[in-house]
Amino acid sequence: MAVLQRMVLSSHYLFTSSLRLSPNPTPISHSSSLFLSPSKTPFSLSKTALEREIRVFGFFRRSKNGFSTTSSAVATESTETASVAGDNAQEEVLVEKIVLPTNESSEKLLRIRHTCAHVMAMAVQKIFPDAKVTIGPWIENGFYYDFDMEPLTDKDLKRIKKEMDRIIGRNLPLIREEVSRDEAQKRIMAVNEQYKMEILESIKEDPITIYHIGNDWWDLCAGPHVESTGTIDRKAVELESVAGAYWRGDTNKPMLQRIYGTAWENEKQLEAYLHFKEEAKRRDHRRLGQDLDLFSIQDEAGGGLVFWHPKGAIVRHIVEDTWKKIHMDHGYDLLYTPHVARADLWKISGHLDFYKENMYDQMKIEEELYQLRPMNCPYHILVYKRKLHSYRDFPIRVAELGTVYRYELSGSLHGLFRVRGFTQDDAHIFCLEDQIKDEIRGVLDLTEKILLQFGFSKYEVNLSTRPEKAVGGDDIWEKATSALKDALDDKGWNYQVDDGGGAFYGPKIDLKIEDALGRKWQCSTIQASS
Repeated sequence: MAVLQRMVLSSHYLFTSSLRLSPNPTPISHSSSLFLSPSKTPFSLSKTALEREIRVFGFFRRSKNGFSTTSSAVATESTETASVAGDNAQEEVLVEKIVLPTNESSEKLLRIRHTCAHVMAMAVQKIFPDAKVTIGPWIENGFYYDFDMEPLTDKDLKRIKKEMDRIIGRNLPLIREEVSRDEAQKRIMAVNEQYKMEILESIKEDPITIYHIGNDWWDLCAGPHVESTGTIDRKAVELESVAGAYWRGDTNKPMLQRIYGTAWENEKQLEAYLHFKEEAKRRDHRRLGQDLDLFSIQDEAGGGLVFWHPKGAIVRHIVEDTWKKIHMDHGYDLLYTPHVARADLWKISGHLDFYKENMYDQMKIEEELYQLRPMNCPYHILVYKRKLHSYRDFPIRVAELGTVYRYELSGSLHGLFRVRGFTQDDAHIFCLEDQIKDEIRGVLDLTEKILLQFGFSKYEVNLSTRPEKAVGGDDIWEKATSALKDALDDKGWNYQVDDGGGAFYGPKIDLKIEDALGRKWQCSTIQASS
């Protein structure tokens, strides 16, 4: 059973583990080895799910002379005092804590954001009558809406926001209506909204629900919304940016204009969020990478491909050396494997059936098709299969800093966080069935040890179970999932179950780490596959 740990060096650190199971305490051949797969679940060390989702910011205000300053801080109390050095003496300053709710913790906020998306679409079509609407969901910090229209400018955003304020001020009711499919088609054809027709075709349930903003505007929607636009605090809403987005994410379909906005329950929350954005901007790895001359992405070479400069290469060298030493100290042997392989290997592994959209096109070499690797796992299995193994050999632990290549749309690329080529730490453990739990526990301990070296001590842990499309029998999945649960229980970590969130080849444990600003990042993954 292979335990896989990985570190994405060209983006954020990612530790993963996939376990492969060898069931018989007798000499084992390639054909008799049994594999288990990954599962995914959220976990947290000590906080509740709600506490893990909120951000708390401290605003330091000095009452003297009307002067005020702000800084972000994680806090647990609603108010406290702090001493600030004044010109001649210490002054007491009130620290006001602003708690930012989430869509999950506040239904009111979710309704506000969903309604703001509709209000924005109404405002856009008021100013630009030829604009066609598509979809407009709420998202983590606000909302967006996609439009088929001419490119927008910052000046246009100001006009749209002004019209939104006017609509909010009119206190128009949000009215829910149920209509038949035929009636919905008739209304869509009357306003010549071809995208709405596509959306209608994708809706399987009847009747069709429509939401109106007063008598002026409507859209296909299931809700929820606020009762009227006047319940929205217009000073707690801001339009942030415009980006291009393909319809349905398909590069062969029209490029749309996506307007992003943020919305909160009150003005103080918006102020806290904007301050958070400034803090995040100050810490943006893309700016730091440029200012410190650590890395770059060169247009001549292509998007999502990282060049490590001398200073960045030294940092990477230190991280890699540390990683290698820790793994060797924990009984891992190092591997180096090729960047390409015959395409048949990816058919055998199942990647061509389940992961093809993330893989580059194949290349023809001497009448044979070859594939850039999106994963390292099949290579490690080939190394394992090169000879017969005795039960005395297990567990067999191998690890590699392997560079992989994955196809990403250009619009989704983002510095080092979303790239097309990156180096990840992949470790696999081949073990006997009665060794599974201890090996998984060992991976959890090793992951925690490495994360702590980088200052990450707050995690969210998820256990992901069998998805709808999967390989392997029920008994294998049950064994793998049970082993992951037992190891988590033994470790004493709290976790949540993500039903159906596992990989096609097995269940997994996912760890999300929390950074200095309280943001969550997908990091370590421990997978079990058979």
